[in-house]
Amino acid sequence: MLEQELIDILACPECKGPVQLVGEGLVCEKCKLLYPVRDGIPIMLLSEAIKIDE
Repeated sequence: MLEQELIDILACPECKGPVQLVGEGLVCEKCKLLYPVRDGIPIMLLSEAIKIDE
């Protein structure tokens, strides 16, 4: 899937905070947003983000 080096340099477009790989997407804990990964490509667009509830 995604290499850790890539995940380490990616940031949430909303708050510029770190994201972490969770299941099939990248999650920003601060904003509670999930950014999908499609065909190995992270879709880091706010319009594609999914709000998550915990």
